[in-house]
Amino acid sequence: MTERGVEPKLFNSYGARRGNDLVMARGTFANVRIVNKMLDKVGPLTKHIPSGEVLPIYEAAEKYMSEGTQLVIIAGKEYGSGSSRDWAAKGPKLQGIKAVIAQSYERIHRSNLLGMGILPLQFKEGEGADSIGLDGSETFSITREGDISVGQEVTVTTSTGKTFKCLTRLDTAPEVAYYKNGGILQYVMRKLIA
Repeated sequence: MTERGVEPKLFNSYGARRGNDLVMARGTFANVRIVNKMLDKVGPLTKHIPSGEVLPIYEAAEKYMSEGTQLVIIAGKEYGSGSSRDWAAKGPKLQGIKAVIAQSYERIHRSNLLGMGILPLQFKEGEGADSIGLDGSETFSITREGDISVGQEVTVTTSTGKTFKCLTRLDTAPEVAYYKNGGILQYVMRKLIA
């Protein structure tokens, strides 16, 4: 905002800047209480792999995007609870997130993710990052058999040799169509053009 001539005393809050995609993308994971198990402290930081450099999450996402690395979020239960509805999925999309693997989702957030073209996946019942032994340093390969479908089982293989099953949280045929088109906006535009 300083680059745009806005004085710090006028920054206000993220909510007041909802129309500015750069501000909102930067603020997506900027909560000072965010817990990232890749680090020993609470706050909006993460570890860049493979360099080991600790960076604000937004800066790490920018670095990964410049390197051509697609990103996956590994999450716990009720992922997306308490999030700002309109930016909770737009921000991750702008930070290069391609999929979220969670133990469970807040209902609206799950549908907003797929509306942005982010694949919501869910660990099998009773499983999660801790039980599988994921620490965030892995790379992930997500494979499926055949065309993507409602509730389809996919296989996730990590760079450390761990393999586990997840379910797509595409819960209806229209949701599958939205995801296949890269999100709901692209789906609607293609329908209008056709």
